[in-house]
Amino acid sequence: MSDEQINKRFGKILVRKYFEENSFVSSDINSFNNFVEFELQKIIDDNKEIEPTIIPSNVDEFKIRLDKIWVTKPEMIEADGSKRLIYPVEARLRKITYAAPIYIEVSAHVNGIQRESFQTKIGNLPILIKSKYCHLHKLSKEELIEHGEDPDDPGGYFIINGTEKVLIKIEDLAANRMIVDKVTGKASDFVGKVFSEKGSYKIPHTFERLKDGLFYLTFTRVKRIPIVLVMKALGMLKDEDIMKSIGLDNSTEVMVNLYEFINIKQQEEALDAIAKRVGITQTKEIRVERVREILDKYLFPNMGITKDNRRDKAINIGKFLKKYIKVLNDELGTDDKDHYANKRLKLSGDLLADLFRANLKILIGDMLYNFQRIVKRGKFPSIKVIIRDKLLTQRIYSSMATGNWIGGRKGVSQRMDRQNFLATLSHLQRVVSPLSATQENFEARSLHGTHFGRLCPTETPEGTNIGLRKNLSLLANITQDIDEEKVLKTLINIGLETD
Repeated sequence: MSDEQINKRFGKILVRKYFEENSFVSSDINSFNNFVEFELQKIIDDNKEIEPTIIPSNVDEFKIRLDKIWVTKPEMIEADGSKRLIYPVEARLRKITYAAPIYIEVSAHVNGIQRESFQTKIGNLPILIKSKYCHLHKLSKEELIEHGEDPDDPGGYFIINGTEKVLIKIEDLAANRMIVDKVTGKASDFVGKVFSEKGSYKIPHTFERLKDGLFYLTFTRVKRIPIVLVMKALGMLKDEDIMKSIGLDNSTEVMVNLYEFINIKQQEEALDAIAKRVGITQTKEIRVERVREILDKYLFPNMGITKDNRRDKAINIGKFLKKYIKVLNDELGTDDKDHYANKRLKLSGDLLADLFRANLKILIGDMLYNFQRIVKRGKFPSIKVIIRDKLLTQRIYSSMATGNWIGGRKGVSQRMDRQNFLATLSHLQRVVSPLSATQENFEARSLHGTHFGRLCPTETPEGTNIGLRKNLSLLANITQDIDEEKVLKTLINIGLETD
């Protein structure tokens, strides 16, 4: 046997082995598993305590606590009330949704003492085919055939009202990352942007230098506040500390900014100065408190939303400003928004997390309304009667069926293309950019060097969506978010020094 024949034979064995152990949709499946195992609990922890504003007159304090959340395997309740497991083939044939119940531990606390605690169902969650929570997970080919399934079907989709639905991957700019770009027709030649994202928060922050030579920061309703003023309001009052956090010794740009606010020596003075610029007109105490709340909640929420995170925020603003100044002085180039290192993909798990987070808030609002309505009648209700599990279920099913998602996005959930096997694989690998399809020729549509091995260079439609609707490469694999604490621990173990 010649070397060429041996290489071909080994090549075939390797390719076959790869597809035996890996799936085209493994990234989506991992994303969904991560959502159910970890993200669901994080969302509950962010909304852990619910405090009604109207409580019975004989009670000083009342809280509803949401504790542990978990999802079981798909099941259905028949007309006679009996429960049984359901497999995907039956969901398709009977035009029903392949979903599993979501359970949660809820407790009521009266005056700091636990009054009642129970486990209850809060809704149903559509289950991704072949994920850990699907009955087809890890079944052999023979077992799949026995359950009426195609043994070569990759999974990675949902069954909603008997229809196979795919959640399309959404491409977006990376959050919590500074991108400096050249702009025309604006007050500043260069603009630095950071999308700070944490849970339900996604807040754009803009860095600019105006003609007066001062650096300004804009976020939420806070428009163009001098950066040095923000750093002083966060507790970094010494000019030496501000210079140290920026890390550009003897920089004239920084000196000009420091000199402008040299008279502000106290944190309260800085907070009040921001309040006046924002247009808060109440008494000084209220003004200062409101600005504190804005800085804690809406300024870089990814770094934390408590007063303990203020110093970290000031240090990071200094680092962002250093990069911005270096770009202004041609010491660094501008960032390429189309480089794939500056992009992130939202997979099934991320999209469902956004949907669940928004609808959980609606469920909590409904619970509060029901509780307060009963209290107004002079009764003290049990929490069991105020939870409507159908509310969460219906809202999730509705978004999955129509494709209308949180944030006004449309077409996120689509009916799966079953014309042939290649069409199905193509649909499962689809990636969509949220940019406008009406804009004619802009760089986002073009092929970029970093697409190689990640996105297919040829599979994109003709017409308005060209370059905006793409497909993953066949062997592309998408990694999940990594816990920062684990990375930090590893770095400290190999010698990283922290303050």
